[in-house]
Amino acid sequence: MSSPALPPRLRPLPGRKSAILSVLDIGTSKIVCLIARLNPSAPSESLRGRTHRCRILGIGHQRSRGIKSGVVVDMDAVENAIRLAVDAAERMAGVQVESVIVNASGGRLASQLFDAKVAIAGRAVTEADVHRVLEACTTRGGRHGRAALHSLPIGFSLGETRHIQDPRGMIGDELGADMHVLSCDASVARNLMLAVERCHLGVDAMVATPYAAGLATLADDEAELGAALIDMGAGTTSISVFAGGNLTHVDAFAVGGNHVTTDVARGLSIRLADAERLKTLYGACLPSASDERESIAVVQVGEDGDHAGHLPKAHLIRIIKPRAEEILELVRDRLKSAGLPAHAGRRLVLTGGASQLTGMQEAAKRIISGQVRMGRPLGVQGLPESAKSPAFSAAVGLLVYPQVSGNEHFRPSRGAVAPGSDASGYIGRVGRWLKNSF
Repeated sequence: MSSPALPPRLRPLPGRKSAILSVLDIGTSKIVCLIARLNPSAPSESLRGRTHRCRILGIGHQRSRGIKSGVVVDMDAVENAIRLAVDAAERMAGVQVESVIVNASGGRLASQLFDAKVAIAGRAVTEADVHRVLEACTTRGGRHGRAALHSLPIGFSLGETRHIQDPRGMIGDELGADMHVLSCDASVARNLMLAVERCHLGVDAMVATPYAAGLATLADDEAELGAALIDMGAGTTSISVFAGGNLTHVDAFAVGGNHVTTDVARGLSIRLADAERLKTLYGACLPSASDERESIAVVQVGEDGDHAGHLPKAHLIRIIKPRAEEILELVRDRLKSAGLPAHAGRRLVLTGGASQLTGMQEAAKRIISGQVRMGRPLGVQGLPESAKSPAFSAAVGLLVYPQVSGNEHFRPSRGAVAPGSDASGYIGRVGRWLKNSF
């Protein structure tokens, strides 16, 4: 019996077929369900990697419960929130959801690079040779207690010739491959899948949140020339580095927008809900000259009841600024420790709900890199205005993922069937049962 910790792998969408996909973005602050129709399309100039055009049919989002830093901490609460989000999307789309692509934000996301070589004795490289060398990389990548989310080949070599994208048909003595394996804690992946399955939904694939966010927000040229994407969520901040058109590094840590909210609640002695409102309406991570003159209304919680009062805006910003800077300094240090210094040529893209804090872009320029832009979902039709923000990048990226999942290496025996195919229906389930039982 195969390990239930291993998330299923998704076969790519057929290039000439339409499909209806459902995705589930399970975050610390919100749970989003998107239902979309993907229609085949000609590649655009800026998004050449996409084979289909997404049109949103239904959207449901719900305040997240039972999730802390991307990890399930209350199964019943998560299940209920998922059911509400999916139900809202189903009603809007007029479609019943049977399975979803889900994201993974927690569980100590980590990158490892593996390489392997196989002898080919001076003949032309075949598909079987490519499979053999990638299988050798995959075998080296297995680690106890970890679930491999993605196995991405990032280049091949023939003898001394490196950076080959497709070696098939080329001649050499030795075929080499470099593979980027992205993993998380197996128990975290298993519990996330269990929460979805308790809602009577299948899991088509599990996608690392920083990878999904990159797929939604980066243009092809950025991924080719080199870009670091910082996805600032409520409970986690994740980093994904793209170069040569490939995802080359991922990292994450459990500090995010909720920590800013908690600091404000403690610093001003107010409720968390009020702290979130003040952060959203008046918060900034860079002070301005008018902050001392501008006052904000607060309701402070005291021993003898609540007290309404006014405070200068500067007081709020003095609380927010150190935590925002701490998050950006952690990003800078993680990029450096991975051997990826933020040099002048690397573009930095900020996305995720917490990146919308006023002044975050300027602070990132000062602390990490001089070339910074905000990342919003690209190339998707039918999104309501409220969902065109950086907070929905990961959810939209889950819709892009099936268009690029063919780039990954996976063993066919573990492969999931593409959504919408007959094998996911009753006859397919009976066929699988017969195959597994006899």
